[in-house]
Amino acid sequence: QVQLVESGGGLVQPGGSLRLSCAASGFTFRNYPMMWYRQASETEREWVASIASVGGYTNYADSVKGRFSISRDNVHNTVDLQMDSLKLEDTAVYYCHARIPTDFGHEDYWGQGTHVTVSS
Repeated sequence: QVQLVESGGGLVQPGGSLRLSCAASGFTFRNYPMMWYRQASETEREWVASIASVGGYTNYADSVKGRFSISRDNVHNTVDLQMDSLKLEDTAVYYCHARIPTDFGHEDYWGQGTHVTVSS
């Protein structure tokens, strides 16, 4: 079955950096775009970044553009999120996401999330 397992979260001071990683299994990873989302306390889950299946094409939410970088390794089936110049408002649970087509539409898969706390 599809599994997404995030790691790399933690506590960091404003201006610091963290690198999140998501290990994927149970599907042909190289065939699908991958996304990172985040959800802060008492807010809706929001999209952060996407990366295409091939070609390295990326897209970012305006709030993280220029500070975050998404990358993937289609050999080891991982997708990473490098987060630099972190701000207090980046505090959230970060989720890896994959959308897999099915015969009837698509299925959304999420990891368990990894906590990122930006605090002085």
